[in-house]
Amino acid sequence: MKHLLYFFLFIICHLSCTPTSEEPFTIYLVRHAEKDVSDETNSDPTLTPCGEERAKSLAVFFDQVDLDKVYSSDYIRTKDTANPTAESKNKDLTLYNPDALNAIAQVLLERKENALVVGHSNTTGVLAGLLCDQKIEPFDESIYNRIYQVVISDKTAQLQVFHTAFSCE
Repeated sequence: MKHLLYFFLFIICHLSCTPTSEEPFTIYLVRHAEKDVSDETNSDPTLTPCGEERAKSLAVFFDQVDLDKVYSSDYIRTKDTANPTAESKNKDLTLYNPDALNAIAQVLLERKENALVVGHSNTTGVLAGLLCDQKIEPFDESIYNRIYQVVISDKTAQLQVFHTAFSCE
C-alpha cells in the first residue's frame, strides 16, 4: 500500500511539474538609421536629418508592438535610432557589445523577452541568423529599411524580414 501511495504521489508530482509549452517571444533587429558621413575621420557619427526621421518612423512602427526591452550598441547612431522607440515605450536602453554577437544572442534567448535590438549593417543580419540557427551574412551599408523579426517558441525560431516603405524626401 505504501508503495502504491508513493507511486501516485510520483505521478501527480510528475504531471504537475512537467514543463508546459513556453510563451513565444519576439526579437526585432534593425540597423541604425542613416549616419552623417560628412566627416570621414569621425568614427562615431550622429544621424542625418533623414536618419532622425527614420528613427521616429521606427517608433511609430513599434507603437503597437509589446516590447520588454530595447537594446543598442554603444554608438551615437544606434542609440539615436533606438531612443525614440525606447522613450515611447518608457524603457531604458540596454547596451550590448556588437563584437560579442554570440554572447548577446545567448542573453536574448535566455531572457525570453520581446525586444528590439539596434545594430549595424555587419551585425544585424548575423545576429538574426544566430537567433534562428541560420547563416546570414552582413548586408550592404546602403541598406536601412530592413526589420528582422525572430519569433521564438518551443525551441523553434521563425525569421521574417520586413522592408519598410520609409524614404527621405
